[in-house]
Amino acid sequence: MKNLSLIRCALSVCVAARLLAGCSQTNSTLPQSNAGTPSTRLEQLTPRLAQSPARAGSVNAFPRADYGAASRSVKWLEFGFIPSGGRFNPRERILSHRNAHRLNTLWSYQPAGLGFGNSSPAMAEGVVYVGADDGNVYALNAATGAKLWSYTTGSYVESSPAVANGVVYIGSADHNVYALNAATGAKRWSYTTGSYVYSSPAVAGGVVYVGSYDDKAYALSAGTGNKRWSYATGGGVYGVAVANGVVYVSSDDNNEYALNAATGAKLWSYTTGSYVESPPAVANGVVYIGSADKNVYALNAATGAKLWSYPAGPVYSSLAVAKGVVYVSSYDGNVYALTAATGANLWSFYGASDGNSSPAVANGVLYVGSSHSCGRHCGAADLYALDAATGAQLWSYTAETYGYGCVCSSPAVANGVVYASFGLGYDNGSVKAFGL
Repeated sequence: MKNLSLIRCALSVCVAARLLAGCSQTNSTLPQSNAGTPSTRLEQLTPRLAQSPARAGSVNAFPRADYGAASRSVKWLEFGFIPSGGRFNPRERILSHRNAHRLNTLWSYQPAGLGFGNSSPAMAEGVVYVGADDGNVYALNAATGAKLWSYTTGSYVESSPAVANGVVYIGSADHNVYALNAATGAKRWSYTTGSYVYSSPAVAGGVVYVGSYDDKAYALSAGTGNKRWSYATGGGVYGVAVANGVVYVSSDDNNEYALNAATGAKLWSYTTGSYVESPPAVANGVVYIGSADKNVYALNAATGAKLWSYPAGPVYSSLAVAKGVVYVSSYDGNVYALTAATGANLWSFYGASDGNSSPAVANGVLYVGSSHSCGRHCGAADLYALDAATGAQLWSYTAETYGYGCVCSSPAVANGVVYASFGLGYDNGSVKAFGL
């Protein structure tokens, strides 16, 4: 079956970094000698007063304002912010449309090996968790960027972590779902699926819900990793969301599924005109998805009936839903803002999207990544902040790269800080933090 994500990644940083192993071997795994081992050491910080390129395996740290401990209590626990998705942080109070233009680099972490690609950061208890193309899961100090630990899987990690009850859950292209001790990186358990795990887990009610490219959605015990059920779709599963006892599943077989969260029984499915790789977002009884058929869909969460659709170009990323507005990052280069109730277009902004990065919304600001092989910035990886109400550009950051640069992952925003993974073409990628 045709895989649009892998075709897109052939141009993206995640595959560019793996050119050393040969582009035709996208299913090859990393050497196994260190697989399954956590590395725990704190790396030396190198304070800087101005931006400069990071050493491999090093941290560049920059001064920042301090808003006190009370401002550092919010967590971005998983890809969708919460298990139902939507990528909206309603508790952000520091960054806003009034001050986002003053964002500056706080720190940048760059590993010694292959860098970061499609995995999006999660943040909990002062620690940033993220996967990388070198096969590692990293834990970084959220305030300084210092590496706390890393855990080596058997292949590249494009899944985004979910953190719950002191455990980090994440998938790997080595076919496994991992549960790691959030404090130490020690493995709690792993579960082997039949293919790559690109899907980002959603954790709810003591269960880890995740998809695999073996065409199945899985429900695993969060404590033991034992399988509770699996459901076979007709294509690779890229995203799941959980809301009100129902698991919503996006599949490459052109369908969106609703499954009973306890049993895996099918409740309904809705067929689009092409691949559904957009992880679902569920809000106020509606499921929002994008499809490669160039439409965004709003579906009744209880019945699957279509409420509306909007022609937004091919949409592979997850949608953000905040305060009655649906935000879309499209492969046609636009970010769209649509009314959640009717799908009417409120505004669009061209140039801040390439369809890989999913938007995040917090306190009236939309954050999204983009990439440029050549054009406005040849080989650049960009991160944007837009006014969520008007679409006006508030701020952008450009990392100039050699070859193809990409912010293919999706930003996380919490406590006045924006965390994002930058894939930097044939060079190593980095995780960066931006704040006031």
